[in-house]
Amino acid sequence: MTVPSPLSDWQLHCARRTLLGGGVIAYPTEAVWGLGCDPWDIQAVERILELKNRPMEKGMILVASSLDQIRFLLDPLPIGLQREAERHWPGPVTCLLPDVEQQIPEWVRGRHSAIAVRVSSHPVVRALCDAAGMPLVSTSCNPAGRQPARYSWQVRRYFGQQLDWLVPGALGGRRNPSRIIDIVSGQQLR
Repeated sequence: MTVPSPLSDWQLHCARRTLLGGGVIAYPTEAVWGLGCDPWDIQAVERILELKNRPMEKGMILVASSLDQIRFLLDPLPIGLQREAERHWPGPVTCLLPDVEQQIPEWVRGRHSAIAVRVSSHPVVRALCDAAGMPLVSTSCNPAGRQPARYSWQVRRYFGQQLDWLVPGALGGRRNPSRIIDIVSGQQLR
């Protein structure tokens, strides 16, 4: 069943053009505003790291609209680990998946051998990933050490004209960022 997009066709066109053109966007997620870009575009990822004053070594989350968008990360895993990750999605849970074949660039993965992935249930996030045709980098919209933005005016205050597009929409109503679970150990990290 296809869920109607909360964004207009024009907004989706702008998002796609911005993301595929190497741009950085801000957009609402389940709990806070996020910064996103094409994870395979090193210059776009470096811009996000610079905006946030975040070291590359820490790594970032990928967010997807469906299991199909991240199937390439799930398929190399044992079926038990695939099912463990899939049972959390779509929803506000980020799973650390072993990047067995190192398919995610180090500028997204950081110094880790696993990649943090979430299949979102937020309609704007899903629409953006669908429009781009890929999972996106997703990191909280704030400079390091500052509170994540919960309002679009905070996004503008933090980053002003440094962003290529601020996607309209509302947060998903959650009070806390997604839980992070290591699917190999079962440990909850956040």
